[in-house]
Amino acid sequence: MIRFSLICDSEHEFEAWFRSSDDFETQKKRGFVDCPSCGSRKVEKALMAPAVSTARKQEKVALAMGEEQRRMMTQMKAIAEKIRSNADYVGDKFAEEARKIHFGEADQRGIYGEATLEEAKSLAEDGVDFMPVPVFPEDQN
Repeated sequence: MIRFSLICDSEHEFEAWFRSSDDFETQKKRGFVDCPSCGSRKVEKALMAPAVSTARKQEKVALAMGEEQRRMMTQMKAIAEKIRSNADYVGDKFAEEARKIHFGEADQRGIYGEATLEEAKSLAEDGVDFMPVPVFPEDQN
C-alpha cells in the first residue's frame, strides 16, 4: 500500500492509501476519490517527501491527530471490526463468492476477503454491491 498526499480544487489537503499509483488513477477516473472536507472529486496528488516508517514517527503521527480525527479513526476501526465479525472470510475467492451470492448460486450472507483491482472492476460492472473495508496497520500484525 502507498500513502498519497492529496489536494482538492478547494486546496484541502488530505492523505489516502492505494495499492499503486495506477490504482489511484483508476479510482479517481471512476469518481471514487473525493475530498473528505468538501466532497470535491477534483483531486490531485500533492507534493510529498518520502517517508520512512519508524515506531517513533508513528507515535508522532498519532499525537498530531486532533480529537475529531482520533474519534473518527476509532469509529472506523469499530465499523471494520463489526463488518468482519458479522461476515465470513473467503480470502482471495472474494470476487468468485460475491458473484455467486449476487446471482443466487450461493446463500445470501455477508463476506469479506481480497480482490484485485480487475476483479473489483468486473464485480462493479456486473452490478454486485461491495465496498472496501479499511485495513489498519495493527490488523496486519
